[in-house]
Amino acid sequence: MTTPTRIGLAGLAVMGQNLALNIAEKGFPISVYNRTTSKVDETVERAKKEGNLPVFGFHDPESFVHSIQKPRVIIMLVKAGAPVDQTIKTLSVYMEKGDCIIDGGNEWYENTERREKAMSELGLLYLGMGVSGGEEGARNGPSLMPGGSFEAFKHIEDILLKVAAQVPDSGPCVTYIGKGGSGNFVKMIHNGIEYGDMQLIAEAYDVLKSVGKLSNEELHKVFSEWNKGELLSFLIEITADIFKIKDDKGDGYLVDKVLDKTGMKGTGKWTVQQAAELSIAAPTIASSLDSRFLSGLKEERVEAAKVFKSSGVSDILSDQAVDKQKLVDDVRQALYASKICSYAQGMNLIRAKSVEKGWDLELGELARIWKGGCIIRAIFLDRIKKAYDRNAGLANLLVDPEFATEIVERQSAWRRVVCLSINAGISTPGMSSSLAYFDTYRRGRLPANLVQAQRDYFGAHTYERVDVPGAFHTEWFKLAKSSKI
Repeated sequence: MTTPTRIGLAGLAVMGQNLALNIAEKGFPISVYNRTTSKVDETVERAKKEGNLPVFGFHDPESFVHSIQKPRVIIMLVKAGAPVDQTIKTLSVYMEKGDCIIDGGNEWYENTERREKAMSELGLLYLGMGVSGGEEGARNGPSLMPGGSFEAFKHIEDILLKVAAQVPDSGPCVTYIGKGGSGNFVKMIHNGIEYGDMQLIAEAYDVLKSVGKLSNEELHKVFSEWNKGELLSFLIEITADIFKIKDDKGDGYLVDKVLDKTGMKGTGKWTVQQAAELSIAAPTIASSLDSRFLSGLKEERVEAAKVFKSSGVSDILSDQAVDKQKLVDDVRQALYASKICSYAQGMNLIRAKSVEKGWDLELGELARIWKGGCIIRAIFLDRIKKAYDRNAGLANLLVDPEFATEIVERQSAWRRVVCLSINAGISTPGMSSSLAYFDTYRRGRLPANLVQAQRDYFGAHTYERVDVPGAFHTEWFKLAKSSKI
């Protein structure tokens, strides 16, 4: 190879390979490198098979770096944490001032800010770029969330605009997110919303299957139909697909043979931790995380089922008479209303962190770039973008006029589903916590006055009054002892 390539990519697991091929297919010659050299050869071979794409492999970091045109731009797609630091160390010794490193993994945003500062001291530019869409998205068009050095973003903007998913009415699913670790933070919250979305869909499935007794064939038809309306989304689409896959190792459907034990990689936990740090309520996302924790207790749950079966608890589910079509319609409405709450919580988290860090993030623009390529892509996001277009300072999606109307229209069905589930002994923590979020947010007065009185009673924490300004403390114990009531 005599002519330098346009860009480099280090880290050739499936995501890295697919993104490299995507970049090459869009007309940008790319150099690739991996510590395990067989991955390099594998990627080059794939490039040949997929249309002689301009992918050039290198087995050593020095020749890899030197093969890229200046100012060099290198994307890393390696495991978060120490492997990122090691890859930076390996590559940066051969890079020059003005060159740029981009981390495309799911990294903790503060690590990105630390690395950006360290790279700046070496004269290098740095971006933390969230990449959503999984393997398919990486190959055919992901949603991209770059944050950090704006100068670095300008070096690669032409590539990202072509590589990202393309949505006909709103353009490429990429934008410069903001300073520091904002790109990684936004991707983290995206994943938190994804946790909530998946949990809500799983609960809808559970109610329809356990109470409505819908077969997998019926579930496939229901979710396929839902995917033509307000719930149209990638997750609803793939859920419909899952229900029609037969088991190739035996009778029945594959979904029924999958172990009910959910894995996780950490971004959902980070989201809930950040909610606590920022004092932002995110109960739908938190309940989805708790559900994953509980799913991991498979052996304990099996034993608990035996204990409570002897107590008759399992008989709660027995043969409740339900109108299937009415149940399907109620669950659809409950799922949609719950989703509004989940996305509202995610957007509030992003805004709170943006204010804290001075990132000046545009929530409507984030909704736009999530409309294609990413896991949470949905027609619903267009509604969210329009809500923030109408009012950039919107306090909460729940009070947007359109969403407020939609929730009010669906709340009766939502309450019926939650009540039915409780009475049937089926846990719907996502839908229930979403409903509780709505009911709490819409009330002008809460029982928090009693909690604050309790705090003042045992800890002299003081309280405010509704009728007189200032901070007050009462000797509750003394007054209680002398009271005649």
